[in-house]
Amino acid sequence: MLTGKIRNQIDQVWEMFWTGGVANPISVIEQISYLLFIRRLDELQRTAELRARATGKALVNPTFGPDEKALRWSDFKDTDPDVMMEIVRDKVFPKIKSLQDKGSFAEHMKDAIFMIPSAKLLDQVVQLLSAIDMNDKDTKGDLYEYLLSKLQQSGVNGQFRTPRNIIQMMVELMRPKMADTICDPSSGTCGFLMAAVEYMEKHHQKELNDPKTKNREHFNNTMFTGYDFDKHMLRIGAMNMLLHGIENPSVYYRDSLQDQGDANIAEAYSLILANPPFKGSVDFDIVAPDLLRALGKNPITKKTAVKYKTEIDEDGNEIKVEVKKKKPTEKSELLFLALILRMLKVGGRAAVIIPDGVLFGSTKAHKSIRKKIVEEQKLEAVISLPSGVFKPYAGVSTAILIFTKTNSGGTDNVWFYDMQADGYSLDDKRTQLFKDGEQPTHEQSNIDDIIARFSTLTNADSTPNSDSPEYQRKKTEQSFMVSIDNIIDADFDLSLNRYKEVVYEEVQYDTPQEILKRIKALQDKMAKGVEELEELL
Repeated sequence: MLTGKIRNQIDQVWEMFWTGGVANPISVIEQISYLLFIRRLDELQRTAELRARATGKALVNPTFGPDEKALRWSDFKDTDPDVMMEIVRDKVFPKIKSLQDKGSFAEHMKDAIFMIPSAKLLDQVVQLLSAIDMNDKDTKGDLYEYLLSKLQQSGVNGQFRTPRNIIQMMVELMRPKMADTICDPSSGTCGFLMAAVEYMEKHHQKELNDPKTKNREHFNNTMFTGYDFDKHMLRIGAMNMLLHGIENPSVYYRDSLQDQGDANIAEAYSLILANPPFKGSVDFDIVAPDLLRALGKNPITKKTAVKYKTEIDEDGNEIKVEVKKKKPTEKSELLFLALILRMLKVGGRAAVIIPDGVLFGSTKAHKSIRKKIVEEQKLEAVISLPSGVFKPYAGVSTAILIFTKTNSGGTDNVWFYDMQADGYSLDDKRTQLFKDGEQPTHEQSNIDDIIARFSTLTNADSTPNSDSPEYQRKKTEQSFMVSIDNIIDADFDLSLNRYKEVVYEEVQYDTPQEILKRIKALQDKMAKGVEELEELL
């Protein structure tokens, strides 16, 4: 846990960035990430130097040469702020932008921009980071999580940060295993991947540290993969994973929906955790054709003759102007569901946050993707989230879909849960409803109940548990099962309200005669009161 002192220092640094003209939270976190990377490079070289001296072997491929001592964190951190500014801005920063062979974070540095506005601010940030024990993975991770918690504005393209408690719940529901390859196709700050890292370290520590296996190598290099088309987010996500102990984070630049031809990713991952952007639409002409076909669309749009209209130019002459025809588009949230189905291995599982419109939308694309998941794969659960979960970013209602790719069906009964509380207020402030260290009540948070109930649906060997008490619940309760036959009859509608039954309490009203009798009694009382007042005058 971060101390109050460090939190206050971060808040001061944040305010200085703000007053210095760097108001975008993503830019602030990026600038701090660059400095963390610079410090990391120095520490890695110091470790290599100690190893070289101990073994008597030559230092191989050092980041900083003998004439670059002044560029190392351990050297410039104690210099005058103005001198430090000149060294970092004019020498260190250009150097780290050229280090393409120093891991995933370095790969995303090519178009990075140094934006720290003053020597005073640079010195303050450097001193803050120097005071952090970078050997303590938890402290490093907490520092970055605190920075990420300050992302209080939505990005373009529908990006916003998924609440950490929802991420952790989804990971707990999916229970990652050592053999899994885990992916987030819209990774952002890599929150889902980080939660999966923490789950593995907590529940599979013995397997991770078994020297007879290659589990640790798999964990550090191939277990976690993230893709994003926002280079700012790629840098932030890669640093997040580095600070949480993943030595070689696999975070790549990629527009996941765009057609990459032979490089399209298919059947590559056993577990996908995602909250894809669900804002706006994507043009047909850049989308992979198989994704459109999954939505029941024809990727080959009919070409029409170019049409022109006549207009008058500034000189009064008639000119022909091409009539621009609007290109066909498709909603990104539907395309991402189709993409996830393609990226999963057969037998692979997914937990995906989607807007409620996906559950009941009546367009051909909406129905096609729901039908594909229900009939061709195995849909396991639909968890309806409270509409305030994503505030202050958005008030849109959302749900979590959990399914397994089978390509041969398997949906029998689908588990529905009506989540009403997640431990925080559902207004823009999102205040925690329980004290730190205390267990929230069910009224404050349904998360523990969701995990407990969902875990009863399968046995220890992951086979369905037909004895689960969830099968006995009525549709008036907070969770219940719905058969595939009912879902088909409802035209593949997956909205909870389509199946949830509401019991209305019968209210007993008095007869009109009783009500009139009470009114007359009140009138008599009022008349008597008026007579008493008149006698007093």
